[in-house]
Amino acid sequence: MLAAIAKLNVREGKEQEFEAVMLELAAKVNANEPGCHLYKLCKDPDGGYTVMEMYEDEDAIAAHVASEHFKASGAGFKGLMGGPPEITRMQVIG
Repeated sequence: MLAAIAKLNVREGKEQEFEAVMLELAAKVNANEPGCHLYKLCKDPDGGYTVMEMYEDEDAIAAHVASEHFKASGAGFKGLMGGPPEITRMQVIG
């Protein structure tokens, strides 16, 4: 099992728009990707966003990145992001 944490840089004042687009993507990921066991948007007390992800294996990650809903979501994020995500990938132990 593999995990990823994606810290997202959202432009100030664009938080509500970002959340709407991100939550729509998360719903599609959770409904259509059987190899994805967790895909949740989280918000820390300072207003920072993180997506917590957990996948069965490398094939499931590849399927996520190649999915039509993931590719199509890029247009929805245009103008909302303040920079690229910081992604940390990890192996799940236990």
